[in-house]
Amino acid sequence: MNRRKWKEIVLYGLAAIVAKVEFAGCYPLIPGVFAAICMEEVNRTLLLIFGIFGMALFTSVQAMAKYTMVLLITGVVIKLVEWAYKNCRTYVGAGTAGASVLLLTIAGELLLVRNRTVIWMGVLESVLVYTMVLVLSPVMHRFLEENILPVPIKKNVGQTAPEHGEKLQTYARSFSGLSKIFSQMESFKGKFEPEEMGKMQQEITGKICMSCDQCAICWQEETSPMYELFFRLFHSIESRGSAGEEVHRELAGCCPYSDSIVEEAVGIFEKARLNLAWYNRLLENRGIIAEQLDAMAYIMEDCAREYRDVSQQEARMVASVKYRLKERGIHVKEIHLYQRQNGKLSLQLKAASKWGNCVPVKDLAKAAGQGLRREMVPGKYTRSLIGKEEVFLTFEEDTLFHALQGVARLTKDHAQVSGDSFSFLDLEGGECVMALSDGMGSGINACKESEMVIELIEKFLESGFQKETAIRMMNSAMVIQGEDGMFSTVDLASMDLYTGMCEFYKIGAAATFIKRGEEVECISSASLPAGIFQQIEIEKCQRQLQDGDFVVLLSDGVLDYLKVPMPEETMREILETLEGNNPGQMAKQILEQILLFTAGKVPDDMTVLVTGIWKK
Repeated sequence: MNRRKWKEIVLYGLAAIVAKVEFAGCYPLIPGVFAAICMEEVNRTLLLIFGIFGMALFTSVQAMAKYTMVLLITGVVIKLVEWAYKNCRTYVGAGTAGASVLLLTIAGELLLVRNRTVIWMGVLESVLVYTMVLVLSPVMHRFLEENILPVPIKKNVGQTAPEHGEKLQTYARSFSGLSKIFSQMESFKGKFEPEEMGKMQQEITGKICMSCDQCAICWQEETSPMYELFFRLFHSIESRGSAGEEVHRELAGCCPYSDSIVEEAVGIFEKARLNLAWYNRLLENRGIIAEQLDAMAYIMEDCAREYRDVSQQEARMVASVKYRLKERGIHVKEIHLYQRQNGKLSLQLKAASKWGNCVPVKDLAKAAGQGLRREMVPGKYTRSLIGKEEVFLTFEEDTLFHALQGVARLTKDHAQVSGDSFSFLDLEGGECVMALSDGMGSGINACKESEMVIELIEKFLESGFQKETAIRMMNSAMVIQGEDGMFSTVDLASMDLYTGMCEFYKIGAAATFIKRGEEVECISSASLPAGIFQQIEIEKCQRQLQDGDFVVLLSDGVLDYLKVPMPEETMREILETLEGNNPGQMAKQILEQILLFTAGKVPDDMTVLVTGIWKK
């Protein structure tokens, strides 16, 4: 017999024992305890039998008759309400028990079935029963549910169970070790080693000198000038790409095959340079792999420590949530309360509608928030309704701010598509991300390049990578497969809607502006675009946003064609004059102002992203 069954037996016994408690000739605990237990998922027939048995032992015949009728009426009404409305709230059960006591008291007085009792005593007893049910119902629920927490949910849940954390940490250490191995391999080579020079010399002498009658004279004596001449020849070709005139002349004075030697040396060096370039490219790819392995290790470590299961420590709150969901006709099979690294709570549960009716998940979020004493909202991928089928639900602690986005864009004159791409992302943990990429040039090629940048960043961020890591991995992918002259800028702003802190990441991007009322702050960048070098410089800064602030991202085409000495200052003045709280309208107004400077022409792709944040 499991633990819950034993607890149910204890409650049945309690329903019998309370019949011994008398108060001024009344037994308010009998209906009060019965109704409170009856609201739970117990065997109501057994509960009624134990209640009647207790009354038979401890009460008079008249009292037994009265309270047996009260229990029957209360049980039947609760069942009918559940059948009609798919659930029965505690106050309904309490009201039924209280009203039954009052009606039976009045009926007994009128029919003289029992000793005369003043009417107000019946009213007092009914009020006492009503209050008792309201108080005892959550207590009974907590008694049944507390410390009864099932094994962690193993499927269809976005987060990893804490007991798997150690295994993830082991995987993370393995990936980190692989990353170090790749990082410690040979480094970039900019010139040839002496051993490689010696092999080149042997290749030349094997092709040309071995067929010459004077080979023994030139190479067998250590004092031969050929060693020095070849050394100078190689260094001349390595630095200049061809043999110097002086070296060529001196070599011609010592060897009749000097022209052939120089020609062969140049050819060998060209092949060696090509091999060196491929070797360095291989090393570069190893570095990329090391970076990706390191990022994977970080992701695993982050998953292992991001959530801490506090279901046992906060058992009272978990039981309170289950009670409030039960009040709304929801049967909870599994429930877990997690705490993020930032202290915010995440509630995950497996539940179904007890009576098969559809219940809005927003109502359940409100109930969960009341139980946890925090504002909770449904998770990003949580369905909006719950029915008779068991589903997994996630509720996250609500953010302090909410954000609205707007965009306005213009395509370059005579171009079919815009070379600018953008994205707005809502990530787990209350982060709102806006990203903008400007492909070099315009048209289809620029569009493809910037689209690839945005898609890669989206996938990396949605997979859980940190912003800087996502940008570096995107750049690595572009370096590996990118074409010459195809580069893209990256402008990314990430807002924490819990704190209002905003992080800016820029790679070759135009200036970003923060508008706060009539004040405007400019954040500029001087880094190179992505896709040029494996090692990129990411300019990063932070700003604390406040209620009503706007963040404005611009593509290069917006500022480049203002044709003024200080375009950032001009844009600042434009933003200072703008009014209104609609991000979309603000973005359109910015482009309208820009077109006044370009005489209505669009010499380059122009994109404006605006995000405004407000306190809830």
